[in-house]
Amino acid sequence: MTDRAPLVLLHGVTMSGRVWRPVIPLVAGHHDVRTPTALGHRGGEPVAERPVRVTHLVDDLERRLDADGLDRVHVAGNSLGGWMAIELARRGRALSATALSPGGFWGEDGRGRGAPVRALRRIALLERLSRPLGPLPHRLGVVRRTALGGVSARGHLVSATTSVQAARDLAGCLVLDDILDTDEAVDPFDPLPCPVTIAWSERDRILPMRDGLPAARRTVPGARFVILPGLGHVPMLDDPAMVADVVLRTTGATG
Repeated sequence: MTDRAPLVLLHGVTMSGRVWRPVIPLVAGHHDVRTPTALGHRGGEPVAERPVRVTHLVDDLERRLDADGLDRVHVAGNSLGGWMAIELARRGRALSATALSPGGFWGEDGRGRGAPVRALRRIALLERLSRPLGPLPHRLGVVRRTALGGVSARGHLVSATTSVQAARDLAGCLVLDDILDTDEAVDPFDPLPCPVTIAWSERDRILPMRDGLPAARRTVPGARFVILPGLGHVPMLDDPAMVADVVLRTTGATG
């Protein structure tokens, strides 16, 4: 047992809790860290009904918190995980919430939603086409740059192991089409039930800052807004230290 407040780290669609591995050592000195894998993703709970909605993923996460005897936790998430983190805050289950380039902020009349859906479908198609080649090509920086170009601004610097892991997680995600087809969005709420930080990656090609950040400001006006300079959609791949700093400032572990 530990007296450190729990910190739950949530991944984006097609990924898994493994994407947080570079960040864990940087925050584990302050928090009891947990990295669950979402319902329907590789290593997560199997799906009982279709289509799966974001609400179902949050419901499943709440059940896991209850099973572990956890009422409120610090939570941080990226993309879909950021959306889930904000929803946990809305439900009163968060001590603090950090959302990194979160989904669900589509702008007025759903504007801005189509581009990320098309981008994620292209990434999934590229993975399917390259799957017969196996892990060997991931040793080449140019392959990693191409494979991770949609989610990382520095894909060629990501390790081959991490690149292969991302490809396998994508292949093992059973709910991608369900999540991409959902009509859900983050509903406006203010005041906030806990500290909330929304941090947007400056070089996000999946959910571009120019679309998502203004919508987030309108939807959650009480949040603290941060820009992550030079980072891509999954900032943990590009700069784990910067991500850890944003998370720990939100939890109050650092000044």
